[in-house]
Amino acid sequence: KSLFKKEKSVNLSTGTPLAVGAALGGILGKELFTFVKESVSAPETLGTIQAIALGIITVGTLIYTVNKNKIHTHNVRNKPMCVIIGLSLGVMSSFLGICGGPINLVVLFFCFSMETKTAAANSLYIIFFSQLANLITYFVTDSVPEFNPVALVLMICGGIGGGIIGRALNKKINSSAVDKLFIGLMSVIILICIYNAVKNFI
Repeated sequence: KSLFKKEKSVNLSTGTPLAVGAALGGILGKELFTFVKESVSAPETLGTIQAIALGIITVGTLIYTVNKNKIHTHNVRNKPMCVIIGLSLGVMSSFLGICGGPINLVVLFFCFSMETKTAAANSLYIIFFSQLANLITYFVTDSVPEFNPVALVLMICGGIGGGIIGRALNKKINSSAVDKLFIGLMSVIILICIYNAVKNFI
């Protein structure tokens, strides 16, 4: 919607190389997930590995967000470097199964000096291509897992509805309020990771 309205929230000169790298990373992340899944003896072990990895990354993300005003940021414009950064984001998000939102934001803060709202728009742009490549890989390799069609449709409707509501709210609050919501979300994710790690371990 932002692109159709020609809103300049997404910087295509850096966002597109990031998206290309993320698409490649999404495919590699899926292969890494499959490799680890086949290497462990029980599905619970894989769940524990994912929960611990996500928990560590989220704690780092939270610490960075709280202290980001004290941290010197960069303004990367080199396209090959953008592809490499996108590749790393794609691998992590695909392996962890989180689409990459929280990780993307911190990387966009640090590497591209973006403020929160701009980073969120660019993150969505990156995620779109990363997960599209991941989805195509599932279909091409005929490895789509079983799912409940009704639940899928409801989740799609919820995701679109949430996106519309989130976009409307985003226009009414400032970046400081967005940061506070982001910190709150990170805290919830950390608690969920701890719960999942303990549950799978037990």
